[in-house]
Amino acid sequence: MTRPLRIGGASAFWGDSGIGVEQLVQSGEVDVLVFDYLAELTLSLMARARVKDGDAGYATDFVTDVAPHLAQIAARRIKLLSNAGGMNPHACARALRAAAQSAGVQLRIVVVEGDDLREQEPALREAGVREMFSGAPLPERMTSLNAYLGAQPVAAALAQGADVVITGRCVDSALALGALMHHFDWAGDDHDRLAAGSLVGHLLECTTQTTGGLFTDWLELPVDTEIGYPIALCEADGSFVLTKPAGTGGRVAPLVAAEQMLYEISDPAAYMLPDVQCDFTSVTIVADGADRVRIRGARGRAPTGTYKVSATWHDGYRLSSTLTIVGDDAVRKAERVGQSILARARRLFAARGLADFSETQIEVLGSERPSYGDQARAGASREVVLRVACRHASQAALAIMSREFAPFGTAGSPGTTGFSGRPKAQPVFRMFSCLWPKSKVAIRLCGEGEAARAFAPSSALASSAMASAVNDRPSSVAGSPSTVASEVPVGAQKRVPLHRLAVARSGDKGDNVNIAVIAREPRFVPVIAAALTPGAVSDWFGHLVQGEVRRYDVPGVSAFNFLLQQALAGGGAASLRNDPLGKTFAQVLLAFELDVPQAWL
Repeated sequence: MTRPLRIGGASAFWGDSGIGVEQLVQSGEVDVLVFDYLAELTLSLMARARVKDGDAGYATDFVTDVAPHLAQIAARRIKLLSNAGGMNPHACARALRAAAQSAGVQLRIVVVEGDDLREQEPALREAGVREMFSGAPLPERMTSLNAYLGAQPVAAALAQGADVVITGRCVDSALALGALMHHFDWAGDDHDRLAAGSLVGHLLECTTQTTGGLFTDWLELPVDTEIGYPIALCEADGSFVLTKPAGTGGRVAPLVAAEQMLYEISDPAAYMLPDVQCDFTSVTIVADGADRVRIRGARGRAPTGTYKVSATWHDGYRLSSTLTIVGDDAVRKAERVGQSILARARRLFAARGLADFSETQIEVLGSERPSYGDQARAGASREVVLRVACRHASQAALAIMSREFAPFGTAGSPGTTGFSGRPKAQPVFRMFSCLWPKSKVAIRLCGEGEAARAFAPSSALASSAMASAVNDRPSSVAGSPSTVASEVPVGAQKRVPLHRLAVARSGDKGDNVNIAVIAREPRFVPVIAAALTPGAVSDWFGHLVQGEVRRYDVPGVSAFNFLLQQALAGGGAASLRNDPLGKTFAQVLLAFELDVPQAWL
């Protein structure tokens, strides 16, 4: 078809507001709604839930959020595409069918299955798969083992007449790409369009992060209107307009979209997906009216012959709690209270023959030290929050620890308050990522009352060698001509923080952090490039980052993307930090100071 396809992003995670569905459906401006629910560790929680209850293990929010709008969704023939299936997509489908029946609506629901590889765990062990970042072997017992499927099964389900497609683990952007492949009949080897469609999905998957949420200049946005959820108006050539429903809050602008485009992407010239390798370095984002931006320029290459597999394994338990400390020397008092809590627990462990903690963390929030390290501003705060976190192999040991916070309300520093009850130990799930041949993953499409249909993506036989052969667009790295083309005024200089020249956003990928830095104006790029070297960024985050720092140029949007390796003390639930997801790193980097021409100010 040649008419534009209108896709709305309705959910960014399990727990997102249900307002997105209501807002987008009532706008009358969407043909398709995509719902993303699966963070990297969500499946381990869903797997545990399914063990306890055979009807659990999926994102229940999907059903409860769409149920009140099913009559309107059916009347407007809006397609619903969701990875809410998690570890139990058929249970999710049954629940939605029941809701549809209650609403007097008939929906053809197709389930995509095949991502769950737990039955293949022996084969993975026999093949000797290794963690793709650390090289570690497969742990002894896996909690979940899921391949990131692509867009082609979603497109195939729509071709079979599906009104709703429910998947387990798939790439977040694959839902939107699947809709575009079906609507415009894009072929599996039309790599530039597949890259463009993947960018559509990537911008929609985090919903309001694309319409002003987490934007560097968020304080400038109006506060009296509910933030809008994003809509992509997509053309057959892969270009699209990003916007939001009329009358909603937030902002759609080039800098906002550029922040999200680079969010959680390591190398923008080689963003690896099941259907295509994307190159976003030449993407352009330009204003196209109020709260509208036009995006084009994504390029693609053939995918590899493997799927990324995301696995989780249980590694003991964790516990954390907080106390508020008020008064002079609050920082020193808080640090001492934290040390005292841990020391008392260790004495109790020893008396009971229990091992020491496997890891501990003391953070004084409000002192700036956890985030800024040596760059923390002088002048101690007189009101801080002490946060103590720890990890132990024994849940019983942490039950002992949980009792040792409250006693410091009487035995600790003056000005101690804010205790909110005994914390409970939570299981720790660590990530294990590896690659597995597409040819060994059996994908099936399942409609109600129908035999499952096997489906083989057209890229399933693609080999790594083939992908390498066409990989003729290298990463844009620091120092490329594109970053130094502008002339910088000579003369007097002044030292200013980076946020005067750029916006930034950060996020996690396992134990790594990506920070996208986008120049507010193209003329600022050479100065940022000269000052913000990988070495400078590594030094700035020396208190947090243990691995290498890499920088990639993104000239299309006057940006740089930094990859900080081993930056999150394990990342996700495996990290004891207050920020285990790298959300604060961009704000810390925006305080970096650099010299700029006085004429610019």
